[in-house]
Amino acid sequence: MIVVADSSPLIALCRVGRLELLHDLFGLLILPEAVWQEVTATHPEKTGAAGIASASWVEHRSVQDMQLVNLLRQDLGAGESEAIVLAREVKADVLLMDERRGRNAAKRLGLTCTGLVGVLLEARRRGILSDPASVGQELRDVAGFWISDELMALLR
Repeated sequence: MIVVADSSPLIALCRVGRLELLHDLFGLLILPEAVWQEVTATHPEKTGAAGIASASWVEHRSVQDMQLVNLLRQDLGAGESEAIVLAREVKADVLLMDERRGRNAAKRLGLTCTGLVGVLLEARRRGILSDPASVGQELRDVAGFWISDELMALLR
């Protein structure tokens, strides 16, 4: 399975010590250069930066279509824009992204997206995670990650 990720899901999972969940679910994770820089170089002291940088199952690549990146940058950040373009270029099965604007842009381009709640639900479905609601609550309380009450209900 080919999975491209944006930074916010990685950072949130690192903050609660659950980055390996992505490896357990997807194997290889591909990050565009802008996301790689954001999570490992811009703030190397942040929780998880070293873990992401040293994970053998995380690789980073440069995008080719900078014209599309620049077009998307009119409404999105560098990480989201590059993640969308890279997902198209590598024909990703899934784009891991939580920001609504980015997900909407990705869907308009025909990409399949999931966010952290989707990751937790898939982990439960596969028997990797028995209590996704507790991880969701951890993401809220420890990582400051916003999950609506409606989405939390799905995790129970």
